[in-house]
Amino acid sequence: MEDPKERRLLSLDVFRGFDMMFIMGIEGIIVTVCTLFPGGADFALAQHMEHAEWNGLRFMDTIFPTFLFIAGISFPFSYAKQVSRGMSRRKIYAKLIRRAVTLIILGFLYNGLLERGFDHPRLCSVLGRIGVAWMISALLYIFLSTRQRVLTAAVLLVGYWLLVRFVPAPDAAGAGPLTLEGNIVGYIDRMITPGRLYLGIFDPEGLLGLIPATVTAMLGVLTGEWVRSASQHKVRMMFAAAAGMLLVGLLWSLDFPVNKNLWSSTFVLVVGAYSLAMFALFYWLIDVKGWNRWVLFFKVIGMNSITIYMLQRIVDMGGISRFFLGSFARLLPETWASLLLQTGAVAASWLILYFLYKKKVFLKV
Repeated sequence: MEDPKERRLLSLDVFRGFDMMFIMGIEGIIVTVCTLFPGGADFALAQHMEHAEWNGLRFMDTIFPTFLFIAGISFPFSYAKQVSRGMSRRKIYAKLIRRAVTLIILGFLYNGLLERGFDHPRLCSVLGRIGVAWMISALLYIFLSTRQRVLTAAVLLVGYWLLVRFVPAPDAAGAGPLTLEGNIVGYIDRMITPGRLYLGIFDPEGLLGLIPATVTAMLGVLTGEWVRSASQHKVRMMFAAAAGMLLVGLLWSLDFPVNKNLWSSTFVLVVGAYSLAMFALFYWLIDVKGWNRWVLFFKVIGMNSITIYMLQRIVDMGGISRFFLGSFARLLPETWASLLLQTGAVAASWLILYFLYKKKVFLKV
């Protein structure tokens, strides 16, 4: 019988798929459904399908950090498997570096490096941050004990708070340290990062944000380590830890607002609490209770998450939907037509992933 410590967690694939379906276009469908009702664009559900402009937290702000958290969960399992196969430390380090570099390059491509040319490219990216933050968290897992990693995470979060909260950008006199113009995070990128920044003077995937993003990945690694343990109270303790992180994050946010763009320390804790609680729920339902007849839709997405992220940037799924459903859409009122075409685009994405799933083709980085 397979060792439960080493088997692939179905809940992890399903949770990843749940997270990534909002990248596939489900959020647009939700907004359109809301607009079918009077004042629906102002519904809280519709508002949460957009990112917070600066301070604050909306559901869409959780997608990126949750994916990084999930990547962290998987590492203790993959590391144990590599060690059990006799892989040397040198080969493991090489694999970590290769994965990070690959994600950085994919991030360049996603940002349009080949499309726009090499003049003034945007080098910061979602995939680049995932690659580097995950690599650092993986190395810390290898070199440090659990207690040392918890202490390191706490020091990084407190140190980042002190730096961002009390050191304003030298080139933005009069602007507060927590504003778009006055934060030190943007200043570092303006001084160091070549190419263009996403917001002109600031990039939400910039260099300094790697510090708290690494902690997000470390929280995932700690979770994966805990799931691999022999404890009989895994789910209960994960929910308790999530509640504790949420409480600390909310209290701390009175001084250091929850802010995805800055990846504030409070953002790490509050979204970490959400990610941990959601994973605990998926883990309890699927891997503990065995209720898994409903998971195929999410599993297909979760097992090819990088594929769909890149594919949606390269392939016009909306064009595919219009090709097959355009004549039907023209028969419908505008909002219903939009809903049909959006649903068709998501269906096209999923069917491509399902084809790859059936052929056992998975993009592994």
